[in-house]
Amino acid sequence: MLAAKGPGVFAINDKPLVAETRPEALDDDATPTEKFFIRNNGKIVPPVDDPQRWTLAIDGEVNRALALSLGEIKSKFQHVTRRMVLECGGNGRAFFSPEAQGVQWHHGGAGCAEWTGVRLRDVLQAAGLKDTARFTGHFGADPALDEDQPSPISRGIPIAKAMDENTLLVFAMNGGDLPSVHGFPLRLIVPGWTGSVSHKWLTRILIRKDRHDGTLMDPWHYRVPATLTAHGDKFDPTTFVDLESMPVRSIITSPAEDTRVARTLTVRGAAWAGDQTVRLVEISQDKGASWQKAELSAPKNPYDWTRFTTQISFSSSGAHEIWSRATDSTGKAQPSEAQGWNPQGYGANPVHRIRVSVN
Repeated sequence: MLAAKGPGVFAINDKPLVAETRPEALDDDATPTEKFFIRNNGKIVPPVDDPQRWTLAIDGEVNRALALSLGEIKSKFQHVTRRMVLECGGNGRAFFSPEAQGVQWHHGGAGCAEWTGVRLRDVLQAAGLKDTARFTGHFGADPALDEDQPSPISRGIPIAKAMDENTLLVFAMNGGDLPSVHGFPLRLIVPGWTGSVSHKWLTRILIRKDRHDGTLMDPWHYRVPATLTAHGDKFDPTTFVDLESMPVRSIITSPAEDTRVARTLTVRGAAWAGDQTVRLVEISQDKGASWQKAELSAPKNPYDWTRFTTQISFSSSGAHEIWSRATDSTGKAQPSEAQGWNPQGYGANPVHRIRVSVN
């Protein structure tokens, strides 16, 4: 087992560093920085000599190419703070059977921090988007594992998402500077979408006339079949679509897996739904035969997760399971088992199950 990276966080890969958070460590309204999952793609975390002179270039389909230092970004644009979920595109991959390619995340490739920065929209407006601006391309300072590659990852988003008021250029996390492993001194946060587009150690945003063709924008990576598929289907990547908004998901954060509990207890957790909102969370204590509604707390702002709570009672002692199921604002609910098997293992969002021992 690889060494833990923080309380409730354990590494599931070391080259590059990937660390998942246990669900019971996500019981805070805002995920503490030391409990936040880690997903890196490059060889090392790039060193930073003078963060205030770190430069972000904006070029391509703009009227005025910009080269802004971090100091200028902080001084010239309005600061905003939002509590928003960030989630790895492969979160839940371990629930596919047979195993799909990639890091075998369970439910812990997600967290919800307080992010402080400036709106990407404001910076792009300062550069002046041309009518031909359709897509972004993001570039960072981390070197690739494969020295023949120009970068470990270079992805982008449609210009409409870039101009969303909640898409941020971020320099602070939970009230402090971004930790190095989370993108210090500057990163993107593109809420609701696969975390691969929330670029760390950001140095350049290229505005393009068409879809970005950077590293991991190939036909297979972060792309999914347009219709529901299963293992054994013939996959044609030319028909795949980009993975953008993440599917609805819920996790039980209290009680923890494999703990002893009283006959009557309070169940807590969190739910989120990509670009949608959470309409309903239900809890089952009889393996899905019946469900009861949980009480939902209002999110602090768009893309915050929805905290839920409910009280349940068991009729007998011994081994039991507790399940959680969320439904989004379009009526889509978490399935009982992972659906839509695909070669890269994206989009698995089955109900969360935990085992407990009842006194």
